[in-house]
Amino acid sequence: MTAFDSVMTGLAPETPVLIAGPTASGKSALALQTAEAQGGVIVNADALQVYGCWRLLTARPDASEEARAPHRLYGHVGRDQPYSVGHWLREVAAILAEGARPIIVGGTGLYFMALTEGLAEIPAIPPDVRAEGDALRLSDPARMVAMLDPATAAKTDLANLARVQRAWEVLRATGRGLAAWQAQTPPPLLPPARCRKVVLRPDVDWLNARIDRRFDLMMAAGALEEARAELPTWDPARPSARAIGAPELIAHLQGQMSLSEAVAAAKLASRQYAKRQRTWFRSRMGDWLAPPLP
Repeated sequence: MTAFDSVMTGLAPETPVLIAGPTASGKSALALQTAEAQGGVIVNADALQVYGCWRLLTARPDASEEARAPHRLYGHVGRDQPYSVGHWLREVAAILAEGARPIIVGGTGLYFMALTEGLAEIPAIPPDVRAEGDALRLSDPARMVAMLDPATAAKTDLANLARVQRAWEVLRATGRGLAAWQAQTPPPLLPPARCRKVVLRPDVDWLNARIDRRFDLMMAAGALEEARAELPTWDPARPSARAIGAPELIAHLQGQMSLSEAVAAAKLASRQYAKRQRTWFRSRMGDWLAPPLP
């Protein structure tokens, strides 16, 4: 049985489909197969594919694929625009209100959790608090951990300084701990019981080889030129700058490494990113359907 056959078994045409998986695992192709077989609108759940400046490096569907089924939330955000899981969830809510059957696909696990578990409406963090948090994280992370309220500290991976900083910033900006905000999480937009939940778990060696081949294809299709177009306005602090391969190709264009070194570093970064995704999916999506893969 193929992955597609597994997903389609007993699937009603109106049932929302969620497809998560690591980079290069074939999830976009599976979403397109599902849409062509039963109808529906494909909705992006990848935090980097939202940016209009990256098509090749984020492996967004190409024009021919977009012509085969409706696609939403791809490439619609400017490189400088703020965009968060909250922005994404509000846009998905608007799509769901239109009534079409959603096929939501991507590699950003937090988007899927917000969709199926709900998301606390936490106020935006002011820039001065974010700057203060950045400085404290670098200078005295232990102090940052110590300043968390007990309820939040008990629920936070204290070895993950990005999570610690987020919790610290919420407390600093609002006067309430992150745990208190999360306790008021509203109901999810898509309760899990209503959905066909799919997570792709490919063999590691197969996936790593596929990642390397895909990056070679990206380069052949013009990924270096895509990076060159970003060079005049490049800012590594932007969320859009996290596109896998972008920092490495920019470093080459800035004369910091050879092209072969940049390509090798980008492939390594992609494999490391896929490993983090697999770990996250194992810990949070243990009850999702994992169809057979090559």
